[in-house]
Amino acid sequence: MTTTDDPAESARPAGTDPAALQDDGTRRQFISWLTLAFMTTASVASLRPSPSMAIYGLAAIFLYLLPAVVFLLPTALVGAELASGWNGGIYRWVSEALGKPLGFLAVWCQFAMTIAYYPSLLAYVASTFAYVIDPSLAENGLYVAIVIVVIYWSGVWISSRGTKTIAGLSSFGLIIGTLIPGVLLVVLGIVFLGQGNPSAQPMSPDHWLPPWTGLASLVLIVNNFLSYAGMEMNGVHVSSLRDPKREYPKSMFLATGLVLLIFILPALAIAWVMPSSQLSLTAGLMQAFQAFFDHFSIGWMTKVVGIMLVCAALGGMLTWLAGPAKGLVLLSRQEGYLPPALQKFNKDGAPQNIMIAQGVVTTLIGVLYAFSDDVSSAYWMFSVITVQIYLIAYLLMFVAVVRLRRTQPGVERGFRVPAVQWVAGIGFVASVAALAIGFVPPDQFGNQPLWRYLLIVGGGLLLLGLAIPAALLKYRKPSWIHPDHRQPSGTP
Repeated sequence: MTTTDDPAESARPAGTDPAALQDDGTRRQFISWLTLAFMTTASVASLRPSPSMAIYGLAAIFLYLLPAVVFLLPTALVGAELASGWNGGIYRWVSEALGKPLGFLAVWCQFAMTIAYYPSLLAYVASTFAYVIDPSLAENGLYVAIVIVVIYWSGVWISSRGTKTIAGLSSFGLIIGTLIPGVLLVVLGIVFLGQGNPSAQPMSPDHWLPPWTGLASLVLIVNNFLSYAGMEMNGVHVSSLRDPKREYPKSMFLATGLVLLIFILPALAIAWVMPSSQLSLTAGLMQAFQAFFDHFSIGWMTKVVGIMLVCAALGGMLTWLAGPAKGLVLLSRQEGYLPPALQKFNKDGAPQNIMIAQGVVTTLIGVLYAFSDDVSSAYWMFSVITVQIYLIAYLLMFVAVVRLRRTQPGVERGFRVPAVQWVAGIGFVASVAALAIGFVPPDQFGNQPLWRYLLIVGGGLLLLGLAIPAALLKYRKPSWIHPDHRQPSGTP
């Protein structure tokens, strides 16, 4: 009988594989690659972008597949390698590779994108809810602005009180607001076509590519980069797989397939019943449901589905509202990136001050809807700003994974991206292309002044994504570091 002086070794149950234990000697909780695939699908898939792609009919398949290959898979694979080698998320990854200032820029962009994201999300909520009360309100800028302001500040009030009842709303929203309506929409579409009704948009093989009228004909593909954003977050679970090198790629390929089905099939169903010329980017989903329900003489179902979609969207907003802000505040307490006034938590542990500051900007953006003649146009512009700010973080992430391979090759990684330079390079080039194309107005907004589009999109990117973090880095002071994280006087 052998003995050991290691307490953790002595406490280990007989016959236990050391690889099945965590550092503290407790049993590691493994998950299957199928479970990880479903978790990833749940965190990424949504019906909200479907109307944007339904405009292109059958070409929606191409417009979803292309960014999936050049962006979705690279971010998932790169995120897995970084998460399995370094704890701390994108700030740690970029800081280790490129320095703390760029690490702060990356984490700032993850926070700042929500400032533009919430107005676009709540514009979708407003247009969807309009079909419950009065569909004519869906394109009413004043109504949309009021909904954005009221719901956002209600969300801040709820989140600032540390309400625990919202914790399960994300999973609830996936089932109630994505899976059930998505399946229902596709089934209605199949029955609709099966009855011999013609598709509202061409579905012949010669329409699988979007008509080429210049860069503007491909602009709506940019929105798909936001649709796929967050795929890398589940890389933190790579250590919970028994054989990460073999199982993680399988999980990501399956998740990619499921996400594509959830995105593509509803978009096609919308195209079967709604002509592109009549489709709203914010209310297109409800337009399709109303058309189907009216066709089958069950128009009352429109209000039911509208409530389901609104509840799911609000649940997602509440679940994530304080998350990015809290992460930024915790980091700033350690490094002094934000003024002390923005680092405070309330008695319930919520970063209330920075959420209020964020809310002021969100309110100003929301008010712009009141002066918009075209809600779809405003929705698109703020969606593009969201994508472009987020893409800055991804560009830094793709550079970081290549540099860390060179500078820290000895760090143990649970998963290594094969041909990492090619994979990261493809993701980087695709992100740059998407960022550039975002400055081109889509065909659907040809009547809008170009200068206004460029001013809002370019100004939003420069101000929220670059100017503010640059100013915070330039004017930061040692006194901004929270007392709990300051080094004692005389400490080297």
